[in-house]
Amino acid sequence: MSTEEPILKVRELTKADFPQLKQLMDVVYNDIGGSWPKHTIDTLIGQFPDGQICIEDQGQLIAVALTVKVDYKRFSNPHTYDDLITNRMTIAHDGEGDALYGLDVFIDPAYRGYRLGRRLYEARKELCRNLNLRAILAGGRIVNYYHHADELTPSQYIEQVDRKAIYDPILSFQLANDFQVKRLLRQYLPEDKKSQGYATLLEWSNILFDPEESNFSQKRQVRIGAVQWQMRAFHSAEEVLKQVEYFVDAVSDYKSDFVVFPEFFNAPLMGLANTSHQQEAIRYLASFTEHFRQQLSQMAVSYNINIITGSMPLMDGDELFNVAYLCRRDGSTEVQYKLHITPHERRDWVIEGGHKVRTFDTDAGKVGILVCYDVEFPELGRILADQGMDILFVPFWTDTKNAYLRVRHCAQARAIENECYVAICGSVGNLPQVESLDVQYAQSAVFSPSDFAFPHDAVLAEATPNTEMILFSDLDLDKLKVVRNEGSVHNLKDRRRDLFTLTVHK
Repeated sequence: MSTEEPILKVRELTKADFPQLKQLMDVVYNDIGGSWPKHTIDTLIGQFPDGQICIEDQGQLIAVALTVKVDYKRFSNPHTYDDLITNRMTIAHDGEGDALYGLDVFIDPAYRGYRLGRRLYEARKELCRNLNLRAILAGGRIVNYYHHADELTPSQYIEQVDRKAIYDPILSFQLANDFQVKRLLRQYLPEDKKSQGYATLLEWSNILFDPEESNFSQKRQVRIGAVQWQMRAFHSAEEVLKQVEYFVDAVSDYKSDFVVFPEFFNAPLMGLANTSHQQEAIRYLASFTEHFRQQLSQMAVSYNINIITGSMPLMDGDELFNVAYLCRRDGSTEVQYKLHITPHERRDWVIEGGHKVRTFDTDAGKVGILVCYDVEFPELGRILADQGMDILFVPFWTDTKNAYLRVRHCAQARAIENECYVAICGSVGNLPQVESLDVQYAQSAVFSPSDFAFPHDAVLAEATPNTEMILFSDLDLDKLKVVRNEGSVHNLKDRRRDLFTLTVHK
């Protein structure tokens, strides 16, 4: 090792590196036969140059990772090292393979304090992502097993290493780099006396893998537009719809995938009811709901945008509900009933709660809808997260700032605990002619999980309070995959299911 401070360079291995590579392998693998033949290394470089990665320090080769492409189904099942490299001569590289196989990683012993192995593993992961491959597989020697072979089976040894009760320089390192033990391999490398021929088959899954054979094309970069709606007097349903279409048109002009409206956005029509009785006025408003649903669905198709319709009252028999629609741009529609009814809705309007919550598939992610008060019940967000939700839409109506902050803070909590995006959308202004809807307070916003890939305050965007406007936000769905699997914490994966469960009554 040089006495000077190291100057490291990560690059592809070349055929000219073989003399240094041979010297390095002879030192590292003196117990299992030393270096590979030059022909084998030259073949690897010729067949798959991207997969042969090395690190040098001022021209000196100090670390190497050798890799091939393989068929995942074949090599995720039992195999031996000779199936990959027969007599260290014939290489099982598959140019059409859908996975990487880590043949070898070796590091100059003098440099083992510099975490070069981690750097090589990260380079492999990046290569796997760039090539859109399913996974990285690796057969890992368990080189300290011979110390424990008399009292532990190989499976027991692996379990003890996983629990950190035993340290194994290879397996412990691989587990620390997000690899999972898939199976035990027998007679993997028979000449490996320290491992007694055993090895672990390890796998790192590429969570961003997108099979080219997929029949359903889903966007990974999603734009949403939330309409912070001004409550104002309207003289007809068509006048409201004209204002709605103005916003749908504007949001679609910005190539958005979703437009969101607030809860009870068409409530001004209650002022047209020839009654001062609140129960009669809200039922009058419900008479417009089917017409609004049809018109919004037509707009979704015409403007090529998915519409979260806010919410509207709906009569179902003799019962009144508060419902939100998803109008997809392919013309299909879905409905989500508000489940938890506020004291005001129950007392003054006699609204009932729905009985089902579910996610909805769209061409821009799997979404959930919780109407206002529902977001204050964490169980609902967790149910949706367990169904694979990417984006949670929360149309709301609040009159005061403290009411708004209940919705906002709970929505932010749902984004963090469920590792998803949450968009809240409310209305502003006043309706003096409508009983109990005198004033509105809103600051629409979009929240993210709280981790390095997202804004420091986990707020992607927020509107100006109490001002009619459109709030745009771009969402990266791939970041959700990363945070769920490789984030600083794993709120979904780390739940203590041995202590508690969440049950949905059908």
